[in-house]
Amino acid sequence: MTLLERGSALASLAEYARQALAGDGRLVLVGGEAGVGKSSLVEAFAASVAPARVAWGMCDGLSTPRPLGPLFDIADELGGELLERVRGRASRDELFAALLRQANEPGRLHVLVLEDLHWADEATIDLLRFLARRLRSAHLLLIVTYRDDDLSTRDLLRGLLGDVATLRTTRRIGLAPLSLRAVEELAGASGLEAAQLHRLTGGNPFFVTEVVRSGSTAVPASARDVVLARTGTLGREARAVLGTAALIGNRVDPRLLTAASGAAPAVLDELVRCGLLIGDDGHLTFRHELTRLAVEQAIPQHRVAPIHTRILAALRDLGSDGRRATQALPVEAQAAGDGFARLAYHAEAAGDGAAVLEYAVKAARRASELASHREAGAQYERALRFADVLPPAELAELYDALADELSLVDRGPRVCQVAERARELWHRAGDRRREGDALRRLSSALRYDCRGADAVRAAEAALATLEPLGPTAELAWAHAALATHRMVSERHEEAIAVAARAQELAVALELQAVRADALITEGCSRAIVGGDWVTPMRRGLDIALAHGIDEQVGRAYINLHGMHCTKREYAQAEQYFRAGTAYCDEHDVRTFGTCIRAERVSTLAATDRWDESLDLSRHVLANAMSASPLNRIGPLACVGVIRARRGTAGVWEPLDEAARYADGCEGPQYILYVRAARAEAYWLEGRIDEARREAELAADAAADGDEWARGEAGAWLRRTGSGRVTSPVHAEPYRLELDGRWAGAAAAWEQIGSAYEAALVRLFHGDEPAQREALSVLDDLGAAAAARASRRRMRQDGVRGVPVGPRAATRAHPAGLTRREREVLELICAGHTNGEIAQRLFIAVKTVDHHVSAVLGKLGVANRSSAAKEAVRLGIGV
Repeated sequence: MTLLERGSALASLAEYARQALAGDGRLVLVGGEAGVGKSSLVEAFAASVAPARVAWGMCDGLSTPRPLGPLFDIADELGGELLERVRGRASRDELFAALLRQANEPGRLHVLVLEDLHWADEATIDLLRFLARRLRSAHLLLIVTYRDDDLSTRDLLRGLLGDVATLRTTRRIGLAPLSLRAVEELAGASGLEAAQLHRLTGGNPFFVTEVVRSGSTAVPASARDVVLARTGTLGREARAVLGTAALIGNRVDPRLLTAASGAAPAVLDELVRCGLLIGDDGHLTFRHELTRLAVEQAIPQHRVAPIHTRILAALRDLGSDGRRATQALPVEAQAAGDGFARLAYHAEAAGDGAAVLEYAVKAARRASELASHREAGAQYERALRFADVLPPAELAELYDALADELSLVDRGPRVCQVAERARELWHRAGDRRREGDALRRLSSALRYDCRGADAVRAAEAALATLEPLGPTAELAWAHAALATHRMVSERHEEAIAVAARAQELAVALELQAVRADALITEGCSRAIVGGDWVTPMRRGLDIALAHGIDEQVGRAYINLHGMHCTKREYAQAEQYFRAGTAYCDEHDVRTFGTCIRAERVSTLAATDRWDESLDLSRHVLANAMSASPLNRIGPLACVGVIRARRGTAGVWEPLDEAARYADGCEGPQYILYVRAARAEAYWLEGRIDEARREAELAADAAADGDEWARGEAGAWLRRTGSGRVTSPVHAEPYRLELDGRWAGAAAAWEQIGSAYEAALVRLFHGDEPAQREALSVLDDLGAAAAARASRRRMRQDGVRGVPVGPRAATRAHPAGLTRREREVLELICAGHTNGEIAQRLFIAVKTVDHHVSAVLGKLGVANRSSAAKEAVRLGIGV
């Protein structure tokens, strides 16, 4: 196909190649709608960069993608160390590292192309994350193509695009449809009217080219019709072979196609000659995926299953032992058990239940080894659709395995169903030990589903079932699970004791995962009751890292981050957030990746970074619609309370949902967090009685919490006029506030980084100048409802001349900046540091930090220099 209107994109790729050759690697995201010419662009570029080494990997549009399929394609092309490790069934981390080493050769440019990433599995997405974060000093150009016209907010690729967008090495190339002039050039002497053709195809190069090739003036309305019009010129045998190829996939090994269809070489030549299939390095590929889909959809339904049966038989025959087809399969299905996923796919389509059970289970186990847990879960689900013929114990094994995979990808409600089914089956099989273990799994799933009372009962039942059977791995896990439940319920001394018993069993039975889990739980409880909590938690992390126990690594990072956040030690928490998200993303531990981001939402809200908090909340909630309610509590509460502070709509729906989840999980820390947020929201609306009731519920939850929990509850009791009091042991800002030393309390909050909390202290307890200062800060924060409540409070206190509302200048400002934020921006443009700005404006450095963050957010930029440039562009700079 002639490349039109792609000169700029080719020039950009050439420039990125020069940068990569110099050791400044690049990730290039090439996006566009299906048929827009992404592959054609990359192929044209690849032909122009000799002597660079170019290797290609493909993601296939199977219902369950091949785990690391593109990596296996690339290994076959590159050979060497990577291919050796693939054949040796190396771990996923070893494969990633081998690829990076082999594709990073000083003095020589390597170009890796990963096509159709919208079909990628988690492990391939993680591979991209791994490579993207290590390109800065690599001689590697990584080009990724993907469809961007049908990505939903829950797609794996959508999350990756957001994660890599801020990396310095990332570049984007978006391909637009062709203009009318380009379509006119493509139409050429076909006799087709260019304007009509452009309207019909929307300028999509594939559609345009296919319509032109058909030569028909009665232009069909879809690519499907165009493709089928071209197949009409084929003989009957060729059409049958083409249908078989379409069901095999976009990239077809001729040996497999011949074996499955009985095609003679002349028939394959006919398909290539007519342009529907293209010869590609010993393989056949469809000119475009839309071509394959059009052919596939045209196959009569009653013929589909028999064709898949023949494909399955051919795959088996090509296997080295007639059963395990991993040696002589197509290249994209050769490596390390990848063939099992393909076999399972065709077995299901053929309706061969016995084959599905064999191959889907093997595919699931290999996917799990590669930390592609979503695919592992999908394969177990596939197997279970055909597993009713199995005895109860064998069926229960599959449900246990599925529960383990789903628990890692944040599928809480489904895990409850699966774990309960496993328990029923083990009970029917009469296996008490496995039944007890299933109860332990169920207890964890119920906790994430915010069914706290049921979760505790299941954990206690697990222990009661297993203890009479003596010391076993299952008993050790049951103690560890119960310790977690005791910790969540704020029964910390019990949690520490039960965790100690779990550790004893773990050491005796050499169970490193149990030991790590119990140490993490012990650390969480010690953080509340006092004493050294970091040491046991870090020890748990070290054990998990040393033994590659992904689940416990994720849990350790979450709790190290969360405990530092609870103590308002945000700088210490930051390192664990960054390390934790990177690890969870790269190892597909989505449950914990979601959890740590949910905790981060609260930190951003607490340090006045409200826009960032809302953005991350939306990301978490959009990616967890069918996931664990426990991971939704924090983001829901933050969305509600920030909307309440700003006086925008939609306050109570998220706060009500958060309250349902928090009350259901029966975790005091969650109840406190949500009830305090609701107390504030009611106070902001002037509904003091409701605010007082929520504050008292928060105080109930904080009774056994730490000094920060009791302090927060005590402050809202005082602010809402409740006669109740909490324990006198409060964290410093709250202790100072409740002791009447409001100036010290406000200063303490500013030191922590919360101008909003400092403003509330001044408003509730300060003198008139302090209240005026609080009002100014609230206006600057954009906390319209909080500012209205402040004016109401000030008038009640007899303050005269209260400002009537936000400054008109703020409303008229092109970036929506407040007066103070504009002052800060002007000083940023003049090159002043935050300390210098603080001195000039007579405000605290922490307050300047807040204003700078707000300015960057409103301008939509990432740093100060970009803010200065944007200010000049908007005509508001100096």
